[in-house]
Amino acid sequence: MNSRTVLRAMTALYLLIFFGYLFGPLMIMAASAFNSDSYPTAYPIESLTLKWFWVLLTDRDMMLGLKNSVIIGIGVVCVSVPVGLAGSIMMTQIYPRARSLYYLITVSPVLTPGVIIGISTVIFWKDFSELTGTKPYIYNGIILAILGQSSFISAYSMLIIMARLTRFDRAQEEAALDLGASYPQVFWHILLPFLKPALLSAAVIAFLSSFENYNTTTFAILADKTLVTVIAGKVRQGTTPALSALGVIIILITLVGAVAYEYLKRREEAASAQRLREEGGAAAEG
Repeated sequence: MNSRTVLRAMTALYLLIFFGYLFGPLMIMAASAFNSDSYPTAYPIESLTLKWFWVLLTDRDMMLGLKNSVIIGIGVVCVSVPVGLAGSIMMTQIYPRARSLYYLITVSPVLTPGVIIGISTVIFWKDFSELTGTKPYIYNGIILAILGQSSFISAYSMLIIMARLTRFDRAQEEAALDLGASYPQVFWHILLPFLKPALLSAAVIAFLSSFENYNTTTFAILADKTLVTVIAGKVRQGTTPALSALGVIIILITLVGAVAYEYLKRREEAASAQRLREEGGAAAEG
């Protein structure tokens, strides 16, 4: 036995422990979703069953919470991505000495506890809606949850977009303006296409951050429910394998989405490479 053998053995052991720690709970949860035992148990398996998936689908609170979570997530995307885009563009336009202060202000909601954001959202928009007479339209759980979550998820979107924006070549804007393009045309036809990957990433992160958020939502949602608040309530009352079934469904959706994204990405890269080869061949023939 030499040092290389020991190193390989230690590396294999480390990877085994790491992936076991990472995926072990998910595997146990997935196994309990197919066990007929009324308490989430992976072993011993009494009998294989799919009834917990049916129990999940027929749970009215779960389905209502899922519906509200999707609505809130879409609303947060519609608010956070444009706000994050505006914030990132502003970061590149303001006076350099003011950027540190501006960055501190825009990122500070991320550092604020969700409980404080949730409570302050309810208090502020309650007073605002009473003063403006818009309480029937603004002061409801779904709208407040969207506003409360967007106040800090917008900062996530801004950071993602800003990371892409720092690599943008301003000479493209200057060239377009010199050729007679207007500022809106430069924005729509040059800047937005360049930022498209970052905008899509920001939208996905915003939706997922909204979907799993609990601290802010539990205060801002008022009498309404989201999926995470329903799950929290059920866990306090005593969990069932129906929650494991929900976890299995979420994992499957995540895997399918990741595989579909990778497939589409590789197909686009292959099409782009083929187009470049064709253009190169045409240029060589010319």
